[in-house]
Amino acid sequence: MRRMSLTPELVALCHREEVDPGPDGSWAQLDDDDFGVLASRLSGEADEGPLWVFAYGSLIWKPAFESVEQRRAAAHGWHRSFCLDIQRWRGSREQPGLMMALERGGRCDGVIYRLPDGEKTAQIERLLRREIDDHEAVSSVRWVPVRTTQGSLRALGFWVGVTGRGTSLRQPLERVAKILARACGHVGSGAEYLYNTVSHLETFGIHDRNLWRLQELVADEIRSIHGHRIAVSEPSAVAVGAIT
Repeated sequence: MRRMSLTPELVALCHREEVDPGPDGSWAQLDDDDFGVLASRLSGEADEGPLWVFAYGSLIWKPAFESVEQRRAAAHGWHRSFCLDIQRWRGSREQPGLMMALERGGRCDGVIYRLPDGEKTAQIERLLRREIDDHEAVSSVRWVPVRTTQGSLRALGFWVGVTGRGTSLRQPLERVAKILARACGHVGSGAEYLYNTVSHLETFGIHDRNLWRLQELVADEIRSIHGHRIAVSEPSAVAVGAIT
């Protein structure tokens, strides 16, 4: 089993108590009618049959919805990237963070979840309320073609093909590592987000080489920041596993 350089002990050093600053007033927030209209449109575009959701980041380890089946799946033409600038959740105005999205190019191996049979519009609206809260994010919600060992299908994807304000595309891993090692918001740190994503991907048998290299860089960066607080006995690596 591969052993991660980014350990729970290192992740714990990044935690700070932060107050939720609330929504950024410069973004146009979605209201109940907006969520209903968007859910209806996406439901109308859906294929016949079950509703599937494509998970490539936090939805893998914190789905916040009930599923009845899961499969490994690959989205061709997309790759994971820490490219969303955030000043809330896992970042702050004083120390902005980064959230993962899908950029164009390459291949992204992830997990698809099948939701229980039910009214698709209501199911989609619940997912929308979890994932997005402003009009600028609407264009990043789309149906993504994915391939599985049991055939191809379309799954609902979030933060896909992001562009414009609030995005920093194609950043070098070294810069991303410096940000993730320092950023923390009211729900947790960037290092914790990375740790949970990499460890859960490995549990599913998915080895993302870029994320693996990134967790090594983040571990090194945390040691350089907090060296005086790291116990001599701290292990150099740990077997993958989730922080709960």
